[in-house]
Amino acid sequence: MPRTQTGARQRNRFPLETWEIIAMPTSSNYLVKGILPRTGLAVAWGAPKCGKSFKIFDLVMHIALGRNYRGHKTRQGIVVYCALEGGHGFINRIVAWKKRYLNGHDRSVPFYLMAQSLNLIADYKDLITDIDDQLGGDRPAIVVIDTLNRALIGDENKSEDMAKLIKAADALRVAFGCLVMFIHHCGIVGKRPRGHSSLAGADDVQISIERDKDGIIIARVEHMNEGEAGIMLTSKLEPVDLGNDEDGDPITSCVIVESKAKAAATGPKLTKTQQLAYDALQRTLKDEGVEVKTDSEMANKGVPVGQRACLSESWRKLFYKLHGAKKDAAKRQALFRATLDLEKAKLIALVPDYVWLLPATPA
Repeated sequence: MPRTQTGARQRNRFPLETWEIIAMPTSSNYLVKGILPRTGLAVAWGAPKCGKSFKIFDLVMHIALGRNYRGHKTRQGIVVYCALEGGHGFINRIVAWKKRYLNGHDRSVPFYLMAQSLNLIADYKDLITDIDDQLGGDRPAIVVIDTLNRALIGDENKSEDMAKLIKAADALRVAFGCLVMFIHHCGIVGKRPRGHSSLAGADDVQISIERDKDGIIIARVEHMNEGEAGIMLTSKLEPVDLGNDEDGDPITSCVIVESKAKAAATGPKLTKTQQLAYDALQRTLKDEGVEVKTDSEMANKGVPVGQRACLSESWRKLFYKLHGAKKDAAKRQALFRATLDLEKAKLIALVPDYVWLLPATPA
């Protein structure tokens, strides 16, 4: 063991922990159990106007208040929300949330809004200093950057610029021991977050958010480094009347309220793995499905004419991507069991090479 001239042990920059003292941590390692880890990098992404900012604001307010979120335990902490798009409109959202969910709540809420422009790569040191100074030494549990595009003065498709942005976000994480969350847009096709793929390689959790034709906002945990993916949350926007402006015209905004998806309400209750497989098939059919034509290969193999079907291999690839297991053998076994269960429940049908959904029937 290296020693100083006085004989005392040097303080190691990279300490090694011995096998004997390594034990399983029992402290909570989440902000929202099963959805957001306590520290790291999170990305919530979706198309413009899909309700992703409303959804994430509602989620982090439960962290600020320490309220369970739809059956998921939360770890209370300070929220710093950098609203870089439409700061004035965002204030209306806060007022609407107060009116809808905090009626009679007279205690201070540890939520802080930052609505100034931000170049995170150039400004992250000042942002850390200002947060630390204004919180009086307290540390935020989560810093939300809404949106990634507004915080990046550069090209999100270039690996160098995205690497610098990730490094800046990591500096925030290290400074406060917190979770940093980017709210981000999807690409033109809508299958993945926009920009360089290094973002997906760096994040600890990724949440996709979409809005269906009925206005239902669907949030899915697509992957999580230290947990199982597949949790799905369904919501809708509810208008809130905020009064009148100085011209006497009404002011309104919206809040997120829980909504049950139609398929979930009528179909059988699924396990997490079964739901993950079912959701993966829905997404594969949406992105790659083809309507079966008469005399087509799919029709000749037994897929009903007019049915929308996809390759089983495409479904398998997406399931493997979303499943939390590290080994393909575990993923293969999980999909095999889920396939048998979904077939037995008459939710899906298969023929060689192809798979499709069956109409849901009342329980």
